Amino acid sequence: MPFIGNISLPELLIILAIILVLFGASRIPEAGKALGVGIRNFKKALSGEIEEEEKKIKEVKAEEVKDEVKEAKEETKEAKA
Repeated sequence: MPFIGNISLPELLIILAIILVLFGASRIPEAGKALGVGIRNFKKALSGEIEEEEKKIKEVKAEEVKDEVKEAKEETKEAKA
């Protein structure tokens, strides 16, 4: 298959027509979106952005848990009084 890079317009149109028949017109945008999200996540993983985002999410969740614990303690104090 050394000639795979030599795809001209007619071959590309045939490939696109086959994809349209297989997936249908309604699923092609969904598939494109999923492909784009996958590529974006792959790029983020390569650059280390995902790890940074995960750290930020963990920090935010930790703050939310602290706030909930604080509110629960205050409610307990109010219930005892």
